[in-house]
Amino acid sequence: MDQDQAHRALSTLGDVLGARGLRYEVVVIGGSGLLLLGLVVRPTADVDVVALVQGGEYVLAKPLPTPLKKAQAEVGAALGLGDNWLNPGPTDLLEFGLPEGFGGRVERLEFGSLTVHLAGRFDQICFKLYAAVDQGSRSKHFTDLRQLDATPDELVGAAQWARRHDPSEGFRSGLVEALRLLGVESDDV
Repeated sequence: MDQDQAHRALSTLGDVLGARGLRYEVVVIGGSGLLLLGLVVRPTADVDVVALVQGGEYVLAKPLPTPLKKAQAEVGAALGLGDNWLNPGPTDLLEFGLPEGFGGRVERLEFGSLTVHLAGRFDQICFKLYAAVDQGSRSKHFTDLRQLDATPDELVGAAQWARRHDPSEGFRSGLVEALRLLGVESDDV
């Protein structure tokens, strides 16, 4: 889906939830979040949900609550997106720990009865760097990092966050190489 399709899907989902007297708040990262923020222009297969917001707190999104799962499947079928276009797979990052100050950087979009909290640019850099090291320099994540035009300080900060999640020497080596390919010479990770 592109930016317009993502808006349409989320708007339709918000309308369906509202018609059922339901309200949800989700925290979105990844390609769809970047699209919605207008930071990248590339299609994405799904909307990555890292958390639900309940009582002002971030909680695991997996599994999605049954009413939300059902509504998103119906919207997906109606719009040709499949029945799992709202993807709670990245919610494991919540258990690892989001970057410090994450909540203060989110941008909120309202789609009727659906509020979407979009990870801020720096947080997206953290997540994209982490994924780029895992999937390599030819991955969409690495391409997204280039489009985000992260500063050396942002990349080093993202690398330090990523190291807290994978302290292995193999990951560190991949991280140093990814930084080098992005124009940052740093062993301080």
